[in-house]
Amino acid sequence: MGSPAVDQETFIELVRTLGPAKTAAKLGINVRAVYQRRRTIEARINASIVVPSHPQSTRIKSAEYPQRFITRIKDGVVLVGSDAHYWPGSISTAHRAFVKFCKDMNPVLVVMNGDALDSARISRHPPIGWESRPELVEEIEEAKARLEEIHTASPKADHIWPLGNHDGRFETRLAMVAPEYAKIHGVHLSDHFPNWEPCWSIWINDDVVIKHRFKNGIHAPHNNTLWAGRTMVTGHLHSQKVQPITDYNGDRWGVDAGTLADVYGPQFTDYTEDNPRSWRSGFAVLTFHKGRLLQPELVRVMDKDHVDFRGKVISV
Repeated sequence: MGSPAVDQETFIELVRTLGPAKTAAKLGINVRAVYQRRRTIEARINASIVVPSHPQSTRIKSAEYPQRFITRIKDGVVLVGSDAHYWPGSISTAHRAFVKFCKDMNPVLVVMNGDALDSARISRHPPIGWESRPELVEEIEEAKARLEEIHTASPKADHIWPLGNHDGRFETRLAMVAPEYAKIHGVHLSDHFPNWEPCWSIWINDDVVIKHRFKNGIHAPHNNTLWAGRTMVTGHLHSQKVQPITDYNGDRWGVDAGTLADVYGPQFTDYTEDNPRSWRSGFAVLTFHKGRLLQPELVRVMDKDHVDFRGKVISV
């Protein structure tokens, strides 16, 4: 469907007061058209159109750091999935579980914490032999389908996507060979996923930071929170673990959310040379009570039909 048949000022006011979904319903159009026009207007006026947040949260885009989202959450759940590396024809157990938890837990915020795309064909790494890699358009269509499942399962949540290094390949390739296309719709990854807000980081209550990556190595979660001075939730390394640090300021947590992909999925077959991988498939659950983060929890894939969470085996 086309853009809403209302002037710019009316459109901005509708989105600010009703949000994208209710604006689309009021105007009788597809919500995707609302998101697309919203981005066009934001680029034109060089300002964000802030939408209503979940009742348990408030959300603004930082004026000082425009790629940072600042969020206040009093009570509620945040689901953090990372490193899905969505691959055509492959729907992982962790993804199915993530959709189920979106439906069951009524999250305040859903985060796709980077590397939703693998971007195999535009990798800086050369192909290994004659390995088969999907076309970029196939990856994008697969990611659209999977992310739409998540969005539909959590209609009341905010949906935010911190950029991952694999995601970044999309715009990096274009910027290198065709910089003159920078302001044309479609050259930015976010143009293809209008239901998700792009950023580099999310700050919750000023003491929890969610971003794709910071430090590397097997001690990254520990070092992330040590050096950040805040609880930090990352992905990138697929290791899925929670490591606490306690000092005079109290407890904080280094969290690796793991990977939403299958650990031995086709995305990783060739470049890992079939080596064993100390990775875990699953995602992270953050629960806030009266503005304070409780101990972060992990949902871990056990086999192709089950995950474990809070001492229970859950079918997905």
